[in-house]
Amino acid sequence: MEQKRTVVVVGGGITGLTTVYYLQKKARENNWLLDIKLVEASARLGGKIQTFRKDGFVIEKGPDSFLERKQSASRLAKEVGLEGELVNNSTGKSFVLVQERLYSMPGGSIMGIPTQIAPFVTTGLFSFPGKMRAAADFFLPRSNPAEDQSLGEFFRRRLGDEVVENLIEPLLSGIYAGDIDQMSLMSTFPQFYEVEQKYRSLVIGMKKTAPAPKKSTEPSKKKKGMFLTFKSGLQSFVEAIEAKLDPHSIIKGTKVENIQKQKEQYYVQLNNGEVLTADSVVLTVSHKVVPSIFPQYEFFKPFTSVPSTSVATVALVFPKEAVKKDINGTGFVVSRNSDYTITAVTWNHKKWPHTTPEGKVALRCYVGRAGDQTVVELSDDQIVKVVLEDLNKTMDITMEPEFFVVSRWKEAMPQYTVGHKKRLETIKRNLDRELPGVFLAGGSYEGLGIPDCIDQGEAAVEKVLNYLKMK
Repeated sequence: MEQKRTVVVVGGGITGLTTVYYLQKKARENNWLLDIKLVEASARLGGKIQTFRKDGFVIEKGPDSFLERKQSASRLAKEVGLEGELVNNSTGKSFVLVQERLYSMPGGSIMGIPTQIAPFVTTGLFSFPGKMRAAADFFLPRSNPAEDQSLGEFFRRRLGDEVVENLIEPLLSGIYAGDIDQMSLMSTFPQFYEVEQKYRSLVIGMKKTAPAPKKSTEPSKKKKGMFLTFKSGLQSFVEAIEAKLDPHSIIKGTKVENIQKQKEQYYVQLNNGEVLTADSVVLTVSHKVVPSIFPQYEFFKPFTSVPSTSVATVALVFPKEAVKKDINGTGFVVSRNSDYTITAVTWNHKKWPHTTPEGKVALRCYVGRAGDQTVVELSDDQIVKVVLEDLNKTMDITMEPEFFVVSRWKEAMPQYTVGHKKRLETIKRNLDRELPGVFLAGGSYEGLGIPDCIDQGEAAVEKVLNYLKMK
């Protein structure tokens, strides 16, 4: 008689939801006796994915989209019946703010790296000496093979300080809310290192490896954006996945206190006094939480020194006539060389027109980054005041917002600092040896974006089934 196996997934963000969804799907398809429990400390699932909906507005409190080319998110959307709800962003000019002035993002740049020479030669974003320094990339030798290095070190060597600080840093640190001179190249953008090693010149390599722009068969048709979201917001994705799960498998508002191993079983102690028994455990929680769940295992200690950055998003809604100086574009990022608190601004009504009723303006601003997080601790009114002061340096806003939504994310952005990959590999080796059947997945480990987290959830499913010999 087939023995019933049990799996406990700790954490109900998008990684945990993905893990449970695909485990339950596999169990149904194969008639396996597999009992799966999802334990989430908060009263809701979805983690940082939260959508505020009011009077026709769709405002994301956390992430606002995902890259279309990373197909795992679209695939899961199809699985849960939301394929028809997917919508691409509208394309338009984007800008970099440097010392009180907005500069158009140079055409043909990929994450700030040029693939077309003319836009970089003609832009006012860099001085003539800055451009000459960037041109040295064509002649510099490959860097010596390295296990890891910071993004800042790598890009400064190839393209110089000015290109890094005025373009690459605002773009890359914006993704991770991190310090480019501390962030790991091999854990964030190893492809840049691989391109440089193969082609010697980073610019030549990126030009050769960049996908050719698709030629539209309908010249009048507007170019599609590279990001996707759902018409009613990303939270609808979470809700659709949850609706497909066995409701008896979900435990909300309950925290995992600790996990004890006894022989080949794991005893998961919950803060309500209940103990779950598991053959396998998937931890999709933050790296900060893991050492407290397994305090008896020293090899998790390095997680306690991995930093996380606090950030906030501030969405402001105005009538159209409130903005006297309209800018033709979808948003801008801010160079650290500028005296601004905001790090980026999205003009939601232009980038995502479906999120904003006609006649209204919705601005979504970002604050908080590595080394500058105190703004996140301010009150809502104080944060809004600071953000409005910054906005009015580039835009002429003559009215108070009709309403605003401030969302704080305390220590929510894990920092993949130099050596991250090696630290993680060491922890995983110890995990395999001392806690077989326990697996790590989620934003703290191998990618922050929604598709990255879904990929990790799918990989965790394969690891669990291999461990339980249910393949």
